[in-house]
Amino acid sequence: MNIPSDLQYTKDHEWVKVEGDIATVGITDFAQGELGDIVYVEVETVDETMDKDEVFGSVEAVKTVSDLFLPLSGEIIEFNESLEDEPEKVNTDPYGEGWMVKIKISDTSELEGLLSDEDYKELIGA
Repeated sequence: MNIPSDLQYTKDHEWVKVEGDIATVGITDFAQGELGDIVYVEVETVDETMDKDEVFGSVEAVKTVSDLFLPLSGEIIEFNESLEDEPEKVNTDPYGEGWMVKIKISDTSELEGLLSDEDYKELIGA
């Protein structure tokens, strides 16, 4: 299982890559594996400012629909629109082409609540 050490993680199985005050967010390799084949990604919260842990979208797999929780407070400034036509990118490249949203972080102190790669491995028993 792929758990890159240069990312941070949430207990909701999302990864976060922080560059300045912008965070790129997606779901982890573990999450996409648990969900199975992803057929649809819905995010209708672009340009909205939301609080940490609010639902910002959902992922639909063949067997289930799962909410996506915002890992950090801030404004959703971009959605990976390529997922509208190719949601399977979340399965094939969850940490690259399968990213979901970019957030302009409003409270950098929340970064302290994210998990390291080691903490995330412990969470999922890897």
